[in-house]
Amino acid sequence: MQRLFHLFLCYFGLISLTISAQENQRPKIGLVLSGGGAKGLAHIGVLKVLEEQGVKIDYIGGTSMGAIIGGLYASGYNASQLDSIFKSVDADALLQDYIPRKAKSFYEKRNDEIYALQLPFNDFKIGSPVSLSKGMYNYNLMNKLLAHVRYESDFSKLPIPFLCVATDVVSGEAVILESGNLPQSILASGAFPSLYTPVEIDDRLLIDGGVVNNYPIEEIRKKGADIIIGVDVQDGKKERSDIKGIFDILMQIANYGMYSGMEEKIKATDIYIKPDISNYSVITFDKGGEIIQKGIDAATEKLADIQKLGSGYKKNKLPDYVINDEILVHSVKMNDLKNYNKDYIFGKLGYFDNKCVSFNQLKEGITNLNATQNFSSINYHFEKGDEQGDYLVLNLKESTVDRFLKFGLHFDHLYKSAALVNVTQKKLLFKNDVASFDFIFGDNVRYNFNYLVDNGLRWSFGMQSRLNKFKYNVKPYDKDFLADQIFLSDIFNADWTDLTNRLYLQNYYNDKFLIGLGVEHKYQIADISNVYFGKSWLDNSHYLSPYFNVILDTYDNKYFPTKGVNFNAEIKHTLFSSDYNESFEPFTQINGELGVVKTFFDRVSVELKGDVGITVGSLPSSNLNYFLGGYGFQSLSNIKPFYGYDFLSLNSNSYLKTLIRIDYCFYKKHHLNLTANYMYLKNAMFQYNDWLELPLKSGYALGYGFQTVVGPLEIKQSYSPEVKTHYTWFSLGFWF
Repeated sequence: MQRLFHLFLCYFGLISLTISAQENQRPKIGLVLSGGGAKGLAHIGVLKVLEEQGVKIDYIGGTSMGAIIGGLYASGYNASQLDSIFKSVDADALLQDYIPRKAKSFYEKRNDEIYALQLPFNDFKIGSPVSLSKGMYNYNLMNKLLAHVRYESDFSKLPIPFLCVATDVVSGEAVILESGNLPQSILASGAFPSLYTPVEIDDRLLIDGGVVNNYPIEEIRKKGADIIIGVDVQDGKKERSDIKGIFDILMQIANYGMYSGMEEKIKATDIYIKPDISNYSVITFDKGGEIIQKGIDAATEKLADIQKLGSGYKKNKLPDYVINDEILVHSVKMNDLKNYNKDYIFGKLGYFDNKCVSFNQLKEGITNLNATQNFSSINYHFEKGDEQGDYLVLNLKESTVDRFLKFGLHFDHLYKSAALVNVTQKKLLFKNDVASFDFIFGDNVRYNFNYLVDNGLRWSFGMQSRLNKFKYNVKPYDKDFLADQIFLSDIFNADWTDLTNRLYLQNYYNDKFLIGLGVEHKYQIADISNVYFGKSWLDNSHYLSPYFNVILDTYDNKYFPTKGVNFNAEIKHTLFSSDYNESFEPFTQINGELGVVKTFFDRVSVELKGDVGITVGSLPSSNLNYFLGGYGFQSLSNIKPFYGYDFLSLNSNSYLKTLIRIDYCFYKKHHLNLTANYMYLKNAMFQYNDWLELPLKSGYALGYGFQTVVGPLEIKQSYSPEVKTHYTWFSLGFWF
């Protein structure tokens, strides 16, 4: 029996030695993947064919998109998994740092919903952005997909040894990346100049490796590869007739290094695969399925050569249990910052100590930090902790740009034409602060100043000053708010000036929920020039009021929302007045609004909204009433839109309004919508039990909207059966 056991051991030992000998005799195969943006998705198609033929890859070298595909493949994914991954990514987000509205603070939401153009303005000199994107979507995605190899800093120890190429933007030299933070290295290799921000690694500023070496065949040959399979998705040099714009010129310049020595590299490639992707560009990620098929077609043409390398090897898919969806974070480490403390950072990022953090949560936190525009680079990685869980290590680099010049344009039928110039200054007096001044000129000169000290997890504080004015010929639907004997015309020539100053405290949770309180000073001058009051003005008074407000805002878009909830409420108690009309008594106004949006059938959004204004006590002047009507302007606390009626034509000290809007996005950024709104209004109407029996005001509107670079362009055709008049409203640009 013992002799039989020894015979079995010898037999299996011989088999093992035979397999080992065959493995040693098998030629080492290196795979070179060139850069080419979206065209690089053809690499996945080639990998599918190689897997089908049982070809085992021993080394991978890639540049740019080749580094992304190659790095993921080297980490353990198979071609089918890569196909699924890239079919699920957001093609637009790959090219720009799309920051969802819910990730932005309330200040940042306003910033992005008013200004059409923003430029650096350090030393009062207009600059230009370093790039269109920091590549944070790509970086977050790579960190998630490569989490199973997050502790490995030596790329030669990956399941398939890997290297990628970047370019030192200072020296112009090629930099071979074989160790370090794998997601960061891949990001550096694909940091296309002007599109993505350069990546700093070991004090070197790195950009796309394709600038100097887009086909790293020599580097893979030096690793001991006997056979080189090369996949080339580069464009050739464009002829003069093919250069039709600035993007073509930039691509031609950036690609000079790609073409250098390419003929010799092709000759040195044992199996050279060149997919036919001339009809696609570096940004056509939305055509990913077609491009992958082109890779399959090109590899199939070389099938006879590929089959000779088949060894029966089967690359299994990376098991689902290996792919991390969440990580237990023991604690967060971060570098020291000059202007931002940990409360500020954790207020944006989230508090992750001793907590299982999903990659979606981490992505949201990193996106919140990126939305502040206070950091020129945001890097992170995981380190194995001494205790259970990982250390999340943050490396933030503060932006050197602390002053911005911003511009906006707007037209509507109430404020008429307006142009906005803004100067924003960060770090003016304290850490974490920002000051912003809007000067609005046009038919009605206005301004808006805001100063905020953002303390993150702790209470923030600030001040605001806003001057708002307009003139409008109003035809009131109901004239009960003034005595009949003073009417000289059915049209009121209204002249409105409102100066509001606020000091406030606020705290927020996850940049979606805000609670605030403060004190407000208001100076209001109101006049109707063709109505005689027996005095110079309808009102010319100062008012002082403490207030309290709550805001919850998860709308994904202010102007054309498709999902989310928007709730805001404010209680303001006016205690003192200079009392121009000599009739002041303290009064309270309560404003509230609740909106809910949901999308059906992918393109049809339905919004339901309720809006209420309540006055408790007696108003000293009718200009403090709620005025409703019109559309397309930035509403104030007591001036609101209402379809079917002209601007300011409805007024009362209390109202209740509901709205339903159905919006159809029939083409990208183009909308058709149908809106119906209804309202009860009457002075002190909630003091009576029969307010639901009041006449119901109603209005309807059919509209078209287009999201332009300067803001929404909208045309509304509105009608009310009570007024029996059609109103057509046109507005262009962000509301301010």
